[in-house]
Formats: sequence, C-alpha cells, structure tokens
Amino acid sequence: MLCEVFIIDYLTTKQTAKKWNIFPRRVQILCEQGRIKGAVRLGWAWAKPKDVEKPADLRMKKIKIGE
Repeated sequence: MLCEVFIIDYLTTKQTAKKWNIFPRRVQILCEQGRIKGAVRLGWAWAKPKDVEKPADLRMKKIKIGE
C-alpha cells in the first residue's frame, strides 16, 4: 500500500526553485542557512511556505560606477 502525504500551503525545493528561477541546490543552501522564513525540514526534504519571498542574494556586491 502506498501512502501519500500532501502538504497544503507548502512548496518542495523543486517547486520553489522553478518559482524563483534558481537551481534547487541553491534553495537547499538558503534553507540550511536559515534564510528562508518558515522553511521546515521533513526528513531529508525541505518544505517552504507558498507565499515566502525570495531572499536577497548576498553573494553579489553592488558596485557603484563613477565614485
């Protein structure tokens, strides 16, 4: 017998990556760093709220030209 659990109001890593147009591994890293508010670990997978905002990319520095 196969049991399936559907979590309403949450997205998987793949769904979040597609929504934000980034790689799934990047979403996992953001979850591990605690940068996605409301993300919870369910065994080996992460669940993120559907309405969560994409965090700013802190890997890039803003360069001011002309100063």
